[in-house]
Amino acid sequence: MHLDTFIPAALLILLATSISVVLFKYLGLGSVLGLLAAGIAIGPHSPGPRIVENIEEIRHFAELGVVLLLFLIGLEMRPSRLWAMRREVFGLGTLQITVTGAAMAAYFSLFEYDWRVSLLIGMTFALSSTAFVIQLLQERGEIASEHGTTAFAVLLMQDLAVVPLLTLVPLLSATAPLSAQIPLWEQALVLAGMLALLIGFGRFLMPIVLHHLATQTNREGFVLVVLLAVFFASWAMHEAGVSMALGAFVMGMLLSGSRYRLQVQTALEPYKGILMSLFFVAVGMSIDLEALADAPLLFAQHTVVLVLLKIGILLGLVSAFGFSRGVAVRVAFYLGQGGEFGFVLFGSAVVLDVIDQATFIQAVGVISVTMLLTPLLVRAGEALSRYLERFDRESPKRSEPGPNEVPPQSVVIGGYGRVGHTVATLLYASGVPVVVFDTDPGRVAQGRADGLQVYYGDVGDPDLLYHAGVANAALVVMTIDHAPAAERAVAHIRTSFPAVPVIARARDLAATSRLIAAGATEAIPDVVESSLRLASLALQKVNVPEDDVDILIGGVRDRNYELAAREPVPRTSLHRSPADK
Repeated sequence: MHLDTFIPAALLILLATSISVVLFKYLGLGSVLGLLAAGIAIGPHSPGPRIVENIEEIRHFAELGVVLLLFLIGLEMRPSRLWAMRREVFGLGTLQITVTGAAMAAYFSLFEYDWRVSLLIGMTFALSSTAFVIQLLQERGEIASEHGTTAFAVLLMQDLAVVPLLTLVPLLSATAPLSAQIPLWEQALVLAGMLALLIGFGRFLMPIVLHHLATQTNREGFVLVVLLAVFFASWAMHEAGVSMALGAFVMGMLLSGSRYRLQVQTALEPYKGILMSLFFVAVGMSIDLEALADAPLLFAQHTVVLVLLKIGILLGLVSAFGFSRGVAVRVAFYLGQGGEFGFVLFGSAVVLDVIDQATFIQAVGVISVTMLLTPLLVRAGEALSRYLERFDRESPKRSEPGPNEVPPQSVVIGGYGRVGHTVATLLYASGVPVVVFDTDPGRVAQGRADGLQVYYGDVGDPDLLYHAGVANAALVVMTIDHAPAAERAVAHIRTSFPAVPVIARARDLAATSRLIAAGATEAIPDVVESSLRLASLALQKVNVPEDDVDILIGGVRDRNYELAAREPVPRTSLHRSPADK
């Protein structure tokens, strides 16, 4: 796209998305629906202003948002957690694809499609939209809930199923050259080689590079290297015939155990948000209203059948796997749409003459419109599940969004220097769960060696605090000795998590006042406390009664160190009042 057309196009996209997102959020319909509506309004099939005639280029570029989305999900999905979900991934996910695909194939065979074409259409429509579902789960704070993890398990299996489906398309074509049909053993060998390359890159090389960049405090290089790793993994899997998003997911899982995981997540979140927004706009642009208007009843029938079949089958399967009715309803309504990989599969099928152009337009339209309906389906599923749970006493309480790293009632410590180490060790020895953040890779490594949960990250970064789940903490202890950073961190915590108390370390009384003003519940001045400790020992050595010393020192602390700020301390304050006696 030329610069003379790029700038107006970017302005038009930003104008349309800004207005629609604000309006749809105000109406309570969510930002995703607003982005879809914006795409319809400025797309090549609308009567209004158009930015491009062919949206394929935009959609391919916007798929990088899906790549980053799957990478960030992989960061939260350690291999052990994925193995724990194997029943849902390989059991529920496989059944959902096969049963839904067979039902949809039987339905399309009624329209005199060849059985092989019907099977391809049915299996493609069995896929749901990873991008839409994960975005909605994150937007609603439900990604860690029971229905959120179950929906993700099914989506993960669907992403794995894209590989054999892409292989199936050339086999159904009468025009595809035989040379394009790579033997299965050769595909498996290439895939195994790429996976080995990714494991070596992600498990061994990336931690060394990230450690070096963190030591040098090179944030720009840190972000660029992470982006390089994501796109390298995506390219490698694409070359092996696997979806790019799945490659990014694998790279995310490889880095999920890294001490830099939260900082990586915080750095990439803005890029993911922008590209995902563009992806939803591109999906809206794909809806050809004129073509769909040529056969509106048939299109509406296909759309309704797809949604009802998927919801009905998922309700039965999720319930059969032992989940409550509320969870089954939520999962079914979340996954009731078509998926973005359908664009790829149907696009390949129309190029190879497996399906005709009219079928392609109908199929892409059904996928796009069901995506458009997804936020409304989610709201309907939520209302229905709550209604059902009223009459199901044995239904487990809905899982609240869990934290990423901070367990409930734990203590978050900012800084793992001498003070932070002492506080963390004493809390841990008392059985209190502790999570520590520090920007010094050496201290992070030492904390890990001490057996504590110490992560690399700036505790003053509000995005890091959000992704870490600081809202679940019982207390935050700020031990960093850099006053501006401590004040900034306290202010962010007080603004974002007003219910979480904060105890901060300060150098002197002036720093204490600034931290209290920033929102600290309490602030302890190092210099004054050490002075009080020295004074206490000195008084005891000159035979001042211990009770009198405790009263004096306690009085200084109770009055926010006012007596220590004045010189000299009045002699009469050493004596007990009659009330004290």
